[in-house]
Amino acid sequence: MSFATLGLSDAIVRAVTEQGYTTPTPIQAQAIPAVLGGGDLLAGAQTGTGKTAGFTLPLLQRLSSDAIGAAQKNKTAPRAVRALILAPTRELAAQVEESVRLYGKYTNLNSAVIFGGVGINPQIKLLKHGVDILVATPGRLLDHVGQRTVDLSKVEILILDEADRMLDMGFIHDIKKVLAILPPKRQNLLFSATFSDEIKALADKLLNNPASIEVARRNSTVEVIAQKIHPVDRDKKHPMLSHLIKENDWHQVLVFTRTKHGANKLVEQLGKDGIGAMAIHGNKSQSARTKALAEFKDGSLQVLVATDIAARGIDIDQLPHVVNYDLPNVPEDYVHRIGRTGRAGATGEAVSLVCVDEHQMLKDIEKLIKQTLPRHVIPGFEPDLNAKAQPIQLRSGAPGHANRGGRPGGGRGGQGQGRSAGAGAGNGGRPAGSGNGSRPASAGGGNRGGNGGNGGASRGPRTGAAPRQGGRDR
Repeated sequence: MSFATLGLSDAIVRAVTEQGYTTPTPIQAQAIPAVLGGGDLLAGAQTGTGKTAGFTLPLLQRLSSDAIGAAQKNKTAPRAVRALILAPTRELAAQVEESVRLYGKYTNLNSAVIFGGVGINPQIKLLKHGVDILVATPGRLLDHVGQRTVDLSKVEILILDEADRMLDMGFIHDIKKVLAILPPKRQNLLFSATFSDEIKALADKLLNNPASIEVARRNSTVEVIAQKIHPVDRDKKHPMLSHLIKENDWHQVLVFTRTKHGANKLVEQLGKDGIGAMAIHGNKSQSARTKALAEFKDGSLQVLVATDIAARGIDIDQLPHVVNYDLPNVPEDYVHRIGRTGRAGATGEAVSLVCVDEHQMLKDIEKLIKQTLPRHVIPGFEPDLNAKAQPIQLRSGAPGHANRGGRPGGGRGGQGQGRSAGAGAGNGGRPAGSGNGSRPASAGGGNRGGNGGNGGASRGPRTGAAPRQGGRDR
């Protein structure tokens, strides 16, 4: 099967081929014909399998081949927004829009991305003449709606990308506000890495007799990722990480921490060990996040330390190593974290440094993914078998780091960032959803909220669940 056989135009196939891809991934092979058929779609696929191209390619085909698209003679003439793509984070929004531009380069369609983090005026200017495809985070989109600087009355296609992440980050109310503005007659596409009960409830309200696609079992982990656990004492995690990086000669490592403070501290510690590292999280400015991503993508930065806000916003070809320096509070986030490697069939390694405080978290993760992960004790870092578990919150400095299985707390309050955002690194446009190269997003946006503190993205309590780390991008 080729992209041409799926019903895509020569112009779109040419752009895809230029990126080095000729064979669709399973999600693309199923989603593209479904979207071209004009009906609603509920699609789930393991991260790294090509979801982005699964909806951008047929979207470009539909808009460029109908009467309105065929009448356009260039990319600059005034036009109405015909397609709206909502994404939860600035990095993801920027990468999706980059894919739209790369795959649509030989059509007369244009696009823009808007989110918070920089001034709104450049966006207003960009939107003045209209764009065919608008990629946005929900909060910044509503800012424009409130100022009447964007017209959504002609939207024909709505796409919710990473819908489960948007719900987890507390965007449901913003999404409902957006839905109330859009024309009632439209095509709706909901793409998600997982099919939670909440996603299915949203789909029931949003979608009209949708086709349903799921190319991997629910919350599965990619088989090509080699996963292992290194038991270690809590105060030996940093020395162990430095040891692993140096001993194994790792040159590109994505490390996940539980808190922003922990990310910053680890960067400083690695720097003292002679290991170049930068942090990316909700408190970092647009320029800092863009710089860190750009240097990590081009290989000049050895270690990128991130919180879960970046778990689905970092898209890099052939990323070899992901390290869980801290296990995530929410088991599903483990799947999204390690999914940054092993993308589009490439092999990858996911290593988790687990101390006694995280044993219950590990049990929850293994229950979710339905497998027991191999343990490997590193000589010289043997854990103290008599060590007693401590509440995670005592070390994190962030109240409310509750967890299930007897750990303190219990409400789920997602850390808010005042819904701040900024520019992310560009996506190289590969059909599997990743690529090389980076750039600031073509449009940024102002941050209205600053840092909201804990609970800013809360969806209300959920017994037995833990709060998420990370911020709400706008």
